[in-house]
Amino acid sequence: MSTPTESPASDAARTPDVPVTPPDVSADDELSADERALLVENLRYTLDGRWRAVRDTVREQSNRSELLPDPSRTLDEARSHTLGVVRELSQHGFASAGFASDHGGTGDVGASITSIEMLGYADLSLMVKAGVQWGLFGGAVENLGTARHHERYVKGIIDLDVLGCFAMTETGHGSNVQALETTATYDRDTREFVIHSTTPGARKDYIGGAAEHARYAAVFAQLITAGPGAEPESQGVHCFVVPIRDEDGNDLPGITTSDCGYKGGLAGVDNGRIVFDNVRIPAENLLNRYADVEPDGTYTSPIENPNRRFFTMLGTLIRGRVSVAATAGAAGRKALTLATRYGLMRKQFEAPDETDEIIVMDYLGHQRKLLPLIAKSYAIACAQNEITAELHEVQSSSPDDSDAGRQRQLESDAAGLKAYATWHASHAVNVSREACGGAGYLDENQLSIIRGDIDVFTTFEGDNTVMTQLVAKELLSSYADDVQGLSAGGWVRFVVEMARDVVAEKTAVRQVVQTLLESSDEDTEKSNLTNRGTQIRLFRNREDHLIRTCAQRLRRALDDDNDAFEVFNNAQDHLLKVGRAHTERVVLEAFIEAINDCDSRSAAELLGKVCDLFVYSALEDDLGWFLMHRHISVERAKAIRRGVNTLCQELRPHARTLVDAFGIPENLLAAPMLEHG
Repeated sequence: MSTPTESPASDAARTPDVPVTPPDVSADDELSADERALLVENLRYTLDGRWRAVRDTVREQSNRSELLPDPSRTLDEARSHTLGVVRELSQHGFASAGFASDHGGTGDVGASITSIEMLGYADLSLMVKAGVQWGLFGGAVENLGTARHHERYVKGIIDLDVLGCFAMTETGHGSNVQALETTATYDRDTREFVIHSTTPGARKDYIGGAAEHARYAAVFAQLITAGPGAEPESQGVHCFVVPIRDEDGNDLPGITTSDCGYKGGLAGVDNGRIVFDNVRIPAENLLNRYADVEPDGTYTSPIENPNRRFFTMLGTLIRGRVSVAATAGAAGRKALTLATRYGLMRKQFEAPDETDEIIVMDYLGHQRKLLPLIAKSYAIACAQNEITAELHEVQSSSPDDSDAGRQRQLESDAAGLKAYATWHASHAVNVSREACGGAGYLDENQLSIIRGDIDVFTTFEGDNTVMTQLVAKELLSSYADDVQGLSAGGWVRFVVEMARDVVAEKTAVRQVVQTLLESSDEDTEKSNLTNRGTQIRLFRNREDHLIRTCAQRLRRALDDDNDAFEVFNNAQDHLLKVGRAHTERVVLEAFIEAINDCDSRSAAELLGKVCDLFVYSALEDDLGWFLMHRHISVERAKAIRRGVNTLCQELRPHARTLVDAFGIPENLLAAPMLEHG
């Protein structure tokens, strides 16, 4: 299975650090139709990953243009259409994989995420609508509830007889979930919880489904209770199932919903707001897997530490974050496919002494726009496959077998990839739109719609800045249990008072990565930049340097004259750089692992070249840092720039093959600009 990722050409025969194409990687136009189809199939096999059969099924079912968003629909029509398609999906058993077999599903977590991801090729409104119903609302009931909730709600959630929404975010609190202001006060006389919006800022906001379709809400609120003889106190944020509308769609007593109206995109999602005015629900509506309230008001939980309890509850909902990253990747790949196909058709300006105009993709400037983003999409897709598989394994194991450290690592990696993938997708979609000129601005060619729809992905299911910072804080804290829930100042004090130097607690070193590291010189300047081990070492050295120097900056908090929060705030740019560098290193190593597992020589060689472009362009994007901190020389920096140009020119003949390998159903790529050029 293992194939070399290094070019077989000798280093002596090339310009230092400038890659050359292996002689047996034939250009698209040099291959027969059957040979190119086989190459595309082998590339796709690697990209599709473990749940490739699920991808093929969804491809077949979704290969119809009527699933595409139609900008001519009114807001009401778009919402109604989206709900109708979700109902159709439910009839085909689309949601079953996301729920346990004893709750009416098939319990295939990885298949569930993969199916949702594939909807990103059709309509992002459809993905969000399905994700809210089955991933967020359904996931809350399944993962935070117990048998009484599963028996009452899950089948209806799968079949859409129970339409729900996920009411976490508040007007005054988005990412800071622990500070939510909605309260759920236990009344022991009636054995009910009273759900109340205590301030204007406690209004639930931007909630998908709340404007029109949802009949229930999974409401996150501060649970307030007291045992016999005790004063009521908050036990922290917990989740409750709260009915919000009757069967006719009217607000229930004490519930006030409103419509967020027109947004920057996602016309098919009915985002709304909810205000609670002393709404009473039965005590059994508390989702009580991790905590419960006895009839006399006594609070109980198998997890004694309140911070650990809170993060354990949120950790079970990680599936939504992983799905957002996956779907963003799909949207980015679709945009790049549309732009690449157009670039291979569109002609502009003739060369000197020529009468025919030049194909746009033959311009190096155009290649530089699209090909590095395609390479990054490949890398992200491989990393996404890994994190989907890891989530599947963690959530498919019994609680007794669950490793808390493994769960924490998963949460951190999911946060980092969510930020990295959605930022990339947003950028890739915008570049793709620009690469198509005026044609890209027309809704009929899809790119302008995708651009509006993808925009919010960088801030929902976790704001990207907060997600990246979370990764850095986990690295600097060495995954210590005590750090969760601390304020910024408390977290800084924890870090600087540790007995040993703070360094990254890396994930287990992959065997293929270890082998490649051993094949390269520890001095990266002495090893060719096309050496895979050198590439890994450069990414790892950057991460280690950033962690070490960030920890040193934070040590200033030990000085009595310094305010701990101010120290943290002043180092926030450094923290974000740590998080981004770590995630990019993880993405690279996942890509290398996928190439190593590819059993097609021609596909592996082409993937190796794509990986080189990912590395060279990532280094070019951060040349300032590498030069400033003397991790590369000026001469190597120049070679990196030359290398990006060379790689773009070498991959240009494979552009159509590379995007065809994404496996996007042809009817979902419908665009008049591709018919006329």
